[in-house]
Amino acid sequence: MYALNFYSDIYLDVLKNHRKTVTIRLGDKTDKYRTGEIVWVTVGQRFGRRQKLFAAIIDRVDVKPIRELSPREIQRENPSFHTAEEVVTLLCRIYGQPITLDSLVSVIHFSPIDE
Repeated sequence: MYALNFYSDIYLDVLKNHRKTVTIRLGDKTDKYRTGEIVWVTVGQRFGRRQKLFAAIIDRVDVKPIRELSPREIQRENPSFHTAEEVVTLLCRIYGQPITLDSLVSVIHFSPIDE
């Protein structure tokens, strides 16, 4: 089983409130995440202890340049974001490398599963 892991300092509240239903990841992740797949949604630091919040189903995975993100995708990534530039800033912070509006990302749409 795969996990969608998020950094708790950025995403814990919006994940717990189910206001985040998209994650935007750098590069093409279609080999890792597939439509219909069940994943754990977790929070925690990379290579550290993580907390499982809930299981989710992958609804769809789209690959596109950041500049082609829709306003809805941007807001579902982070409810306080409104522009693709804000996504670039976030991804630079997470990945620690230069990212531009032309960088390719995977837009992973997911829905929580009630257990």
